[in-house]
Amino acid sequence: MIGEQELRELLADLESDRVERTLSTKDTEKFCQAICAFANDMPANNLPGYLIVGARDDGVIEGVEVTDKLLQQLSSYADSGQIVFSPSIAVQKMSLPEGDVAVVEVRPSDMPPVRYRGRVWIRRGPRKAIANEQEERILTEKRSHHARSFDLKPCRGCGRDDLALDLFQLAYLKSAVAPEIVEENNRDLFLQMASLGFWCSAEECATNAGAILFAQDPLNWFPGASMQYVRFAGDALDADVQDERRFAGDLISLLRELDGFLKTLFPSKLESVSPLREESHSPYPALAIRELLMNAVMHRDYQSNAPIRFYWFHDRIEIQNAGGLYGAVTPETFPDQNDYRNPKIAEAMKTLGYVNTFGRGIARVQGSLRDNGNPPAEFNISEPTFFLATIREATR
Repeated sequence: MIGEQELRELLADLESDRVERTLSTKDTEKFCQAICAFANDMPANNLPGYLIVGARDDGVIEGVEVTDKLLQQLSSYADSGQIVFSPSIAVQKMSLPEGDVAVVEVRPSDMPPVRYRGRVWIRRGPRKAIANEQEERILTEKRSHHARSFDLKPCRGCGRDDLALDLFQLAYLKSAVAPEIVEENNRDLFLQMASLGFWCSAEECATNAGAILFAQDPLNWFPGASMQYVRFAGDALDADVQDERRFAGDLISLLRELDGFLKTLFPSKLESVSPLREESHSPYPALAIRELLMNAVMHRDYQSNAPIRFYWFHDRIEIQNAGGLYGAVTPETFPDQNDYRNPKIAEAMKTLGYVNTFGRGIARVQGSLRDNGNPPAEFNISEPTFFLATIREATR
């Protein structure tokens, strides 16, 4: 994190594009806009930007009361889902002779353009602004240059005629970009897709994320991009099959179909607990099952030919996806550490409303199971090629 001397130098430079000063401790809009702008690093400083809470616009430190609650609030903006994709930030309290300040350090994103509520915020000198068409294009080119994740790489062979463009326009674009930006945007449709990470202009093809989300038949490029549901009459794979179903196609349609299916699969039953009170109860809470399935879709290895397995046995449900723990997530750090094999797909699922926040899925699962009377979910995280979650039936 920044030291006192560098902090004072930045505060004194009123033309710096690397610092945002404020005395407010509650201006969420200003905080998030600043974090988004620093993550985009439009000036290409390749250096962190700083939101300083406790300093006036003229750089004078007045100090504010920096509580644990304020620090937690500032930290929460990274994974709230309002800024996509999640920026890398660090938060600290600095005690200076003039008073305390809260400092949010924001590192440049490898995946620009970063958006806050559908708008791309950038720095133009000492001021924030919404990026214009040319500025978004520059940010898109920066992302293509830095792209390291599989889902941002070009899907060669998946061209214009292979995409369901109306799916992008009608089902995704209006959710991803603020309405007034869409109305003012006269760009070619594929430039719009490129700005969102779904089209590679240099290769004239979809990115892997674009193909998974919008291809008319993603299985042509990703044979394992499907989900297999089977309900067994017993406790093992050799038991009779009571029901089975396959979910495939573009990811938007797959998620929509899966969501509807889950609502019919796990209806809550009202049970009387007293003459005046009833409680809803199900052997498996729908929220926990849904969360684990969404995690499987988000984190799976799309280069594998194996589908996601959603198997319901007599005494348990197993959800298995190709691809073990990824990146910074290890058996020692799971589930507290977060990392994303498919960050663009994760962002799309958040944009479409299938994911509420980033990094809290397992905690939500365990809380839902506990409230429903189920044992905690069990995870096989020792295998490099797959991830397996097991949920056992409620005991009450």
